[in-house]
Order: sequence, then C-alpha cells, then structure tokens
Amino acid sequence: MTIAMVRPNVPFSFWTMGEFTVRRKKIASLTALALALLLVFAAKNAARGQQAAGPTAAAGIFEGHGDVGTVLHAGSVEYDAAKRSYTISGSGENMWLGSDAFQFTWKKMSGDVTLTADISFLGKGVNEHRKAVLMIRQTLDADSPYADVALHGNGLTSLQYREQKGAATHEIQANVSGPARVRIEKRGAYFSLWLADAGGEFRPAGGSMRIALKEPFYVGIGVCSHDKDVVEKAVFSSVELKAAEPAPAAVAASSTLYSTLEIITVASTDRRAIYVAPERFEAPNWMPDGKNLLFNRNGRIEKIPATGGTPQVIDTGFANRCNNDHGISPDGTQLVISDNSQEEHQSLVYIVPISGGAPRRITQKSPSYWHGWSPNGKTLAFVGERNGDFDVYAIPAAGGEEKQLTTAKGLDDGPEYTPDGKYIYFNSERTGHMQIWRMRADGSEQEQVTFGEENDWFPHLSPDGQQMVFVTFDASVKGHPENKDVMLRMMTLKDKKITVLAKLFGGQGTMNVPSWSPDGKQFAFVSYQLVPKEAGTGRVP
Repeated sequence: MTIAMVRPNVPFSFWTMGEFTVRRKKIASLTALALALLLVFAAKNAARGQQAAGPTAAAGIFEGHGDVGTVLHAGSVEYDAAKRSYTISGSGENMWLGSDAFQFTWKKMSGDVTLTADISFLGKGVNEHRKAVLMIRQTLDADSPYADVALHGNGLTSLQYREQKGAATHEIQANVSGPARVRIEKRGAYFSLWLADAGGEFRPAGGSMRIALKEPFYVGIGVCSHDKDVVEKAVFSSVELKAAEPAPAAVAASSTLYSTLEIITVASTDRRAIYVAPERFEAPNWMPDGKNLLFNRNGRIEKIPATGGTPQVIDTGFANRCNNDHGISPDGTQLVISDNSQEEHQSLVYIVPISGGAPRRITQKSPSYWHGWSPNGKTLAFVGERNGDFDVYAIPAAGGEEKQLTTAKGLDDGPEYTPDGKYIYFNSERTGHMQIWRMRADGSEQEQVTFGEENDWFPHLSPDGQQMVFVTFDASVKGHPENKDVMLRMMTLKDKKITVLAKLFGGQGTMNVPSWSPDGKQFAFVSYQLVPKEAGTGRVP
C-alpha cells in the first residue's frame, strides 16, 4: 500500500524552506535538552565526589592543594600564619595498593629535600588507620610513584612507598609509635623516616628505601580518612620545608652511619624496623625459638627480641673480636662464632653455649670464616684462605680435620647447607664475576645457579628448601664492600624465578649469615644510612 503525502498548495521552494526550519528547531530543542542533562549530571557528580581536583590557591609555603584520586567529599586546607599551622580536611578510601585518595597540599621542588612537622589528629576518628602524611610524589595522578611518612590514627608510623606508577604500595614500619614530630628526607634516590626525641633531636626510625623520581616532583602534606564516607582532620604545625645536603659518599668526620635491624615479610615485601643505632652492627641470625635475633657489634654478639627492645651482650669469653660470620646450631643449643682475637688476629671458628661461655676452638688453621651448619648438627661449612686462595671447607662440629670442597681459581664464599643436608649453596667468582653455585655436601657435582650480570652473594635457603634469598651488588662492584646500593633478591628454586624484595643501602653486614625465621615467612637483615651530622638537628623556633 502506498500512502501519498499531501502537501500544502504552496510553491516547492517555500515548502522545503519550512521543512528545514522545523528540522532546525527540533535539532535546537534536542541540543538544549542534552546540555541540560549534562549540567544535571555534572552537578550530581560534583556533589557526590571529585577526581584529581585541580590546584587551588596557595597556602603558606605551599603552592596549591586539591584532592588526589576519587573522593566523595571534597577536602580543604586552612592556614594559620601566626602558628605556621595547616588544618587539612580529607576524605578518601585509602592510600595503599595501586592508587590513592586523599587531600594534598603541595609545592613543586627538585634536588634533595626535608619536610618536617608536628602532626595531631582532631577528634576521635572513625577508622584507626586514618592517615596524616608528609609526602614526596612524582605527579598528582592517583597511581603515581611516591614516598611518604604516614602517621596512622592508632599511632603506627611508617615510611610508605610506591616504586612505579600503578604498582602496589609497601611500607617500612618504624620502631616508635605515635610520635609528635616527624620528618621525611630525600637524599639522592633514598627516602627515610626520622622522628624527634624528647629533646628535639632527630634520628632515623627505620630503614631507607630507593625510588628514582624525576625532577621536579611534588612535596607536601595530606590527609586520608581511610573511609570514603567520612572526612577527617589533622593539624600540621611548625612545618619546615627546606633543601637538604646530599648524602656523603663515604663515612667521614662530618657524617654519621646509622644501622637498622629490619624484618621483611616475604609475601608482601613489607618491612619493619626492630632496632636503630648511630653506629655499625651487622649480620642477624634468627634464633630457633623465633623470639630473638642475634647480631654482632664492636666484636661482641648481642641478642635482641624479634619485637624490638634493648640488646644484651652474650658472653663469648676471650673471643672479643667476633666478626659477622656467626650462627646457631640446628638444635638451638650452641653458638658458632668467627673471631679475630687470637693468633695475629686471623679469624678462627669457635663454638660456645648459646647462653654464653668459654669458646671451644674448631678450626686449627686461619683465616677461617664460618657460614653453614649441617642439619644433623655434625658438620660445619666454612671459608678458609689457604695458600692464597679462598675456598669452601667442611669440618666436624666436634673438631677434627678440615676437608677442602672447592678448588676453582678465584674466591668461593658463603657456603650454606640445604635443609635436607644434601647440597651446599655458595657464591663463586670462577666465571669472572660473583654468582651463586651449588654442590653436593661432599663437594661433587658443582653447578651454577644464577647467571645474571650483577654480583650475587650469600645464598640463604628457606626452612622448607623452596626459596633462596641473596644479596646482589651492581656489576661494577668488586667484592662485597659496605655502603653500596644493593638489592635483596629471592629465587624460587623450582622454576628459578627471581624477584626483588628490597632495594637498600648496605652490602657488607647486611645479610652475611642465615637469617630466615623458623616459620619461613620472614627474614632479618641490616640496612644502613650515611647522613651529614647536622641532619639530626630539627628544632623549629
């Protein structure tokens, strides 16, 4: 069926013009309707939240502020010039995992910087993990790389960091809770957390970590409520932002070396500081009861609870020049030490009771450095220099003749038994640079395990024998010196996959000897910081 269109009795040109006019009006009406809908949607969205808000007016020493990430309630900043204080209101679900949501007050900077403030929360708070932070951040994107000092509502204080855009956040928990005055320092690629003591002097409160940020970056303060439906407030007072002196390249009269005993959880790679001191200590062992750690300092072996506390010196008799090659028997009753106090100060291996006592000499030749104890408790593995070569040897724990296990030219070091006692892992430079090797416990079937360009040292096997952690130096580094950029890496022995667990300043003393927790979930190590002596001053008039 055909339907004929009836047109007005008017000229064709006039009719077509009228049709065009009607269509234009319809288009205009539809456009107006669409714009109205967009305005309504935008208004609702603004009321419900905002994402990556643009910077607003400057506040005090900072250039701008705004919400980073998606928040349901816009944050704000109030500046009191007389008190040099900033009251920040912030919402946001969290600052963790791969993205953040918080109110941020910032300034663009370059070079080395320190940011210091007293921090206090206002009100009881809804979530104990609300955060007030001092932050150094690459961009204002929600998933930007950053490092911050985060004071939580429950007092937990951490150095948090995201190494790469979109990567997961990790932390180094401080050994002090609920500090009033905190500081974040950036020196080169290293970031560290500092806390003030009762006298106003600042000291590191945990290990440092390494992130490569491009210049310029954002430095500032911020608040996250840790609950998307809540707004929390914190006051930052006596805020001080200034350029920092670069970190010294080596220990000197104008610098201080800080050592930090840390525990890292393998599954998360999060770290916790146990003990910090302005001097060198080294090489933790984890005791079989899981409750205590050992380390060496000033020629002595000391014990400290794994939860932190005051170290206690273990009596080792005349052996008062113990080095960093020490360990614990599989049954937890004996302590093996390497000591330089006798025979022209060449290292010898001794055994003492775990609670302390007179040393019993094991090796007759020197120098000898202990590294491994067989699971059955009968044999020790050590490194000895004989005729100008460092090789791996085995000797009965009761004493007796030593047996040479390696003969390759170049340094062999760090021997450690697998939990089943069948193999010894060690590091060797026989290929031209240091790599991890393994052999049968009798020295046979020697084979290479790592094949990278870097230098790998000191393999340590997990209690279940499934994983191996080790220290990695840059390819340019010879030996295993102190005060270097290093990585702690882990290999899954079944598939030979290697992952980076931590990047830190260390080397000699970081992880020379076995340090896994008995349950295999954590291990201990020592990180270091070299800082100018004036870095400890932090009083704000």
